[in-house]
Amino acid sequence: MNLSQWDFAASPGLNLIIAPVVGLIVVGVLIAAFAWGRRIRARESRTPRPDEQPKLPEGGPVWEVTEVREPDEMPRQAHDRILPHELKGNGGTRTSSSDKPREWNENSGGGFGSGGFGG
Repeated sequence: MNLSQWDFAASPGLNLIIAPVVGLIVVGVLIAAFAWGRRIRARESRTPRPDEQPKLPEGGPVWEVTEVREPDEMPRQAHDRILPHELKGNGGTRTSSSDKPREWNENSGGGFGSGGFGG
């Protein structure tokens, strides 16, 4: 085993020089990071003043709207299947005339892995 490295690491004269140099390097990096952050923050847009903040509408806060939508028609035959890119968004359907949502039919089967018979 080579112990000359341990002698070098344990020398008190070298530790008195290296510790302050490493400390000065760390302080320099921290000062540079602080200056860099200030420069980036100066480029950002300022925060709006209180009079520039958004205001509530005249009627008060807007609440969630719950409504029942009519379902999209799905093909009944296997050769008329819809691919994922052909599906419509959920904003194009009309509001249903019934306020009651469709109930789950226990005999309608289920998806794969749901425990239903799939029929």
